[in-house]
Amino acid sequence: MINTRATLSHFQRKLGIKTKEIEERGWWSSLGLRGKMQSLVRLHSFQSTGFPIFDSSVSLGREGSKIPSHIALTRNWQCGIRRVFAAMGISAGGYTETNLVRETKSLCAELCKQFYGLGWVSGTGGSITVKVHDPSIPVGEQLIVMAPSGVQKERMLPEDMYVMSSDGSVLSAPTPKPSPHRPPKCSECGPLFLKAYTMRNAGAVIHSHGLESALATMINPTATEFRITHMEMIKGIAGHGYYDELVVPIIENSAREYELTDALAEAIAAYPKSTAVLVRNHGIYIWGDTWIQAKTQAECYHYLFEAALRLHQLGLDSADPKHGPLRAVGPRGTEAVSTENGKISDGKKYPKVIVLDIEGTTTPISFVYDVLFPYVKKHAASHLLSTYDSTETQDDIKLLRKQIQEDLDNGVPGATPVPSAEAPKEEVVSALEANVVAMIQADRKITALKELQGHIWRVGFQKGELQGDVYDDVPIALAEWHKMGIKTYIYSSGSREAQRLLFGNTKHGDLRRYLCGYFDTTTGPKREARSYAEICLSVGVDSASDVLFATDVLAEAVAAKEAGVNAVLMLRPGNALLPPDHGFKTSKTLDEIL
Repeated sequence: MINTRATLSHFQRKLGIKTKEIEERGWWSSLGLRGKMQSLVRLHSFQSTGFPIFDSSVSLGREGSKIPSHIALTRNWQCGIRRVFAAMGISAGGYTETNLVRETKSLCAELCKQFYGLGWVSGTGGSITVKVHDPSIPVGEQLIVMAPSGVQKERMLPEDMYVMSSDGSVLSAPTPKPSPHRPPKCSECGPLFLKAYTMRNAGAVIHSHGLESALATMINPTATEFRITHMEMIKGIAGHGYYDELVVPIIENSAREYELTDALAEAIAAYPKSTAVLVRNHGIYIWGDTWIQAKTQAECYHYLFEAALRLHQLGLDSADPKHGPLRAVGPRGTEAVSTENGKISDGKKYPKVIVLDIEGTTTPISFVYDVLFPYVKKHAASHLLSTYDSTETQDDIKLLRKQIQEDLDNGVPGATPVPSAEAPKEEVVSALEANVVAMIQADRKITALKELQGHIWRVGFQKGELQGDVYDDVPIALAEWHKMGIKTYIYSSGSREAQRLLFGNTKHGDLRRYLCGYFDTTTGPKREARSYAEICLSVGVDSASDVLFATDVLAEAVAAKEAGVNAVLMLRPGNALLPPDHGFKTSKTLDEIL
């Protein structure tokens, strides 16, 4: 069943023809879909070659029109349209029943049967979508074939598929079937599929409800990533080899599929090397340049998830290159295992969660003040100017404007008025730069500044101009806690993105494998007890005493203690001197805080 309006709209958009130019002509309403499509193509050909568009001697809806020979239509309207589009060098997305489309529909139906047998699309769950591969059309403009929602995937036929334009408009929908079949409905995965298409230029996307993909997200219920290394099947994932660590982001599930769209997009952007995103307790989205690559990777991912689950059952760590023993924390925080089966038996009570500050705890204060802050001062203006019209930078500017206005109202030193949005961007950026520099010099712990800093640092890390600096004992401690089953989080005034960048790009490699999550000033000020109470709720502990917070700032330790959280003060070189009798445990290194 062809969606005439969507198809014609798709044609007009691709051809650049205004609706008014055609609908005012009396003959338009008398034409069928094919006639209208032919007319649109002819209209474009006349516009492109200088022929009068509405010359009375030209019959736009029939053969024999005055069309240059190199784009002349044949009696077969599909073939003619394809030739015209090829001659004009634009996408031929308007025809929905070519051999290529039919072959792609058949392919989707065949793959769904296979995936059903593998347990990936049972119970009407899961789905698949494939681009109609036409070498003459850029991947980003190719038609999309997508399986419907809420149907028996193993019984689907080619005619049950939807055909869509590259922007997701439905061009052709399945014909409704009699009861007990439900009316056709496009997959709820559609918005998520489109994110993979637009952000990764994918040629096919698979959504699997395979049990192993759901269980893999439960190995560590708070982990934001799945990690595995030194397994042969990793070679089947694009851009990875046997010795590489495969990292798959995990996003939280929601009641409705489409509600996952933003979280999926954020994960795709944050993990440029990944070709999949896991959804906790749900399944996985996998994409590839072609349907063959997507299918191959899906098979490899499911194998690796199963391998990780079995390793975990054996007490072995899938993220350890040697797949050494796990060392898990027993009930109520007491370690109760031998080294042979991955646990400890010293009877000592350990925290279930460790929360780490960054400056003066994991990272030298000098790195922040001598490297990171100067980098922002140097690049703030150029970053704002070069990305001024982007959504991200406009959001940063809105936050800065709001903060600056509050500072002006409160008489904060260094606050400078910012011209309106209508002013030249150079004037706006100049004022913003002055405020940003003043905020940095005052060491302001405010979200507006930290968000911008994180975005500027991201560019620096991507260019290799920045590298995260952590003390040598940090990776040792993180690895040890990971083996013990202790969950580790970061809580810093720097944005969560900045935290991920720092720990993901250190001289010791990517340390994010050991971290379960990140907290910043959006959780609350670090010197207020309510912030630590909020963290306790977020990490899911039964008691605040199950959490240990490490920091170099006495006021932060006091706030944590008020919330019932245990705290330890770090005595790193360059840290501020502590007053006597402060009442907290101290440590010179992280591997000694337990």
